[in-house]
Amino acid sequence: MICSACEYETSRLWVGDWHLVRLQPERGLAAAVSEILTPETTRSLPPQWRGSYTLERARAWIAERDEESPTLLVTGREAGKPLGLVVLFELPAEDEAEVVDLRLGYVLNESVWGRGLATELVSGLVSWCRPRNSIRSLAGGVAVDNAASARVLTKNGFRAVGNLNEDEQIYELRLRD
Repeated sequence: MICSACEYETSRLWVGDWHLVRLQPERGLAAAVSEILTPETTRSLPPQWRGSYTLERARAWIAERDEESPTLLVTGREAGKPLGLVVLFELPAEDEAEVVDLRLGYVLNESVWGRGLATELVSGLVSWCRPRNSIRSLAGGVAVDNAASARVLTKNGFRAVGNLNEDEQIYELRLRD
């Protein structure tokens, strides 16, 4: 997988493999996930991901993500506090071998909403992807009632390219043709 080595920094964030992050022993990854995934932060996520997360549900969610795709933990650079998650899905490009179209999903702890961190997070991912010839495009689905997430993507050069269904619009950034 191309994105299994995805790691980058921005001015305020460090983003990398969620199993390689050193969290305080009493906290652990499941505790971080359960604090990030709340009813409010999961409101626009797929229905099966919505709601509250106990440590048990967080552990099960972590195991499911590990089976499917790379997942990255977003932490603050200074304090190292877990702030969010990025889930990446690699879809083989239909017409090119060893090239993928990357699908992304992200969620930030609601305590950091409104500070420009989502825009910074996506900008960092775009910068990480650009020099990799094996990534043709980035795309993400946005709930039609989630104007903030749509703004994050459009600020980073994504364009609305269609609807997945009546509740979700797809935004795409073509990195190469």
